[in-house]
Amino acid sequence: MGEPAGIAPDVTLLSWAHEHASLPPFYVVGDPALYRARSKSIGLDITVKEIESPRQALSLHGHALAVMPVDGQVRAQPGKPNAEDASLVLQALQLSINACKSGEASGLVTGPIHKKSLYQTGFNYQGHTDFLAAVFQTEGTPINEVMMLCTEAVDPPLRVVPVTIHNAVADVSQILSTEKIIATGMTLNDALQTQFGITTPNIAVAALNPHAGESGAMGDEEATVIKPAIQALQASGINASGPYPADTLFHAENRHNFDAVLCMYHDQALIPLKTLDFYGGINVTLGLPIIRTSPDHGTAFEIASTGKAKPDSMIAALKLAGRLAQGQKAKKPNG
Repeated sequence: MGEPAGIAPDVTLLSWAHEHASLPPFYVVGDPALYRARSKSIGLDITVKEIESPRQALSLHGHALAVMPVDGQVRAQPGKPNAEDASLVLQALQLSINACKSGEASGLVTGPIHKKSLYQTGFNYQGHTDFLAAVFQTEGTPINEVMMLCTEAVDPPLRVVPVTIHNAVADVSQILSTEKIIATGMTLNDALQTQFGITTPNIAVAALNPHAGESGAMGDEEATVIKPAIQALQASGINASGPYPADTLFHAENRHNFDAVLCMYHDQALIPLKTLDFYGGINVTLGLPIIRTSPDHGTAFEIASTGKAKPDSMIAALKLAGRLAQGQKAKKPNG
């Protein structure tokens, strides 16, 4: 469901309205009344049907938006988050995780959340990604969660992974380590093989400093931190190369040479992706035992319930989750 006061309901409804024929079968975990009301407010005529089990969503595919109810009703008005809804947001997330664990659902697509409301309930995570990692970590599974941003709407597709994420730029050089780059690169390589079906991935590694440090004149992290990580990845059989200056790495001709880019910090990864495909970027969490994607945008309270929200990213997130799930299913012995 995501944050009910934001555009999560809008983009879900708009995705169904615009693309339900080409989307994989999906259902929403949330408040059915929210989707009925929001459908009317943005000028759509969508039938919303409550379901009791995920399997029921299959028979409704293409005919109605299937919604598995949470235990409670949303209180927020569009654009005005209500902290009392936070428990419903978390309940929807947990029910969705449970469906993936049981095999009733093939993947999880999360709507954008409003973290401030969740923090007031004692939610001690930066967001979905580290919460999901903690859920599976507590079950004894070693988790190295990695955030990938990607778009398949450009040719060639672009996939970027920041090694450091929500950190101040001033802190990046202290946080960055050879070990962190190696761990992120290994998780990325594994996901490209097992989820994206790329037998021998080519991974480009971006430099941290301008001109890749200019032989140490503009910083030595390339020589002391990044190159040793690339050498270790290569020694383990991973086709990683670099470090490459980031200002020349992302043009179309160069992108044909690699399947993903390992970036050193948040904006180095997200600026090229959002420049190339601002509305259709997808967030994919790698390293989890389930498939998880999400739209690469926030709650956008200011346009909730106005009909102005663009569903491109949600549509792309649903399609990619479906494709990854089909690929994963095909690799199982029983299909």
